[in-house]
Amino acid sequence: MTAESSPLTLAQLAELAGVSTATVSKVVNGRSEVSPETRAAVEDLIRRHGYRRQRRRPAPTAVVEVVFHALEGDYPVEIIKGVEEVAREHQLMVAVSELQHQQATEQGWLEGVLRRRPTGIGVIAVFSSLNEAEREQLARREIPLVLLDPADAPGRGTPLVSAGNWNGGLVATRHLLELGHRRIGIITGPDYALSGRARFDGYRTALDMAGVPADPGLVACGDFLIEGGMAAAQRLLRLPDPPTAIFATNDGQAIGVYHAARRLGLRIPDDLSVVGFDDLPSVRWATPPLTTVRQPLTAMAAAATTMLLTLAHAGPLLQHRIELATELVVRESTAPPPPGRPGRGGGSPSAG
Repeated sequence: MTAESSPLTLAQLAELAGVSTATVSKVVNGRSEVSPETRAAVEDLIRRHGYRRQRRRPAPTAVVEVVFHALEGDYPVEIIKGVEEVAREHQLMVAVSELQHQQATEQGWLEGVLRRRPTGIGVIAVFSSLNEAEREQLARREIPLVLLDPADAPGRGTPLVSAGNWNGGLVATRHLLELGHRRIGIITGPDYALSGRARFDGYRTALDMAGVPADPGLVACGDFLIEGGMAAAQRLLRLPDPPTAIFATNDGQAIGVYHAARRLGLRIPDDLSVVGFDDLPSVRWATPPLTTVRQPLTAMAAAATTMLLTLAHAGPLLQHRIELATELVVRESTAPPPPGRPGRGGGSPSAG
């Protein structure tokens, strides 16, 4: 190869040799089905001019877009595990966006989704409130949308995956009733959260079935965060007739109850029983390990991803609404109420 020459491409070598690019490719790749004369001519050209291999642009990998309200704690990790489980099986990439810190900016999560549209197969919105304009933009571009654990009322016909929140609230409260508790406080979720409202309804149903009057003073508003759970628990535990048990409607708030109890010198479960909701991996290492309602977050995410793939390939959904069962996981944070506690109530428990 001369100093002033530059390596030739496959097409340039083929033109000089008077053969097809396919023939030159066979020579370059050591294939046998080329005549000795042609092979010698091509190899001579390569020796004299060099060969520049053209880089092939890799085919873009399809992307599953996962949009969270906020990326905090263990909850998003469990969701991403479920999405990744299905994505790996189908050789897909996963892109994660957060609404909480982008809603006030012009370039938010949706712009990223639209930029990736040639490879993006659709959006899974997790505990998120998409406004009408965002939904319309996705629909206009025929980008499928699946809601996972929706924060508020879903649009008509929007596919969604959720957990048995009402039944979870019922079994959590029933467990405390069966232990003998009558003063059962609850820390709700934010007002807009469908899941929190359903868990609260399950709590009230369990009390009603047991013939225990619901006391509005035992209801504290929460925000699904540890700090909010701690503040709400301190208010409940400072009542003149405080609860002997608290149902926190998610695990973060339950950990907040632990902190509040410790500050007030109360022992769990000797002085106060606590039940959470989620069964995130960390709560089994709480002290004591937390009794909670397990919602199958990873399985929910896998189901939502499978639904999204079906929509992306224009397939019919067998179900537009999927609700996976919850179950009570009893650990060491619940016990019968302390004997002689004022406000414990009389009579034998009747959980219905």
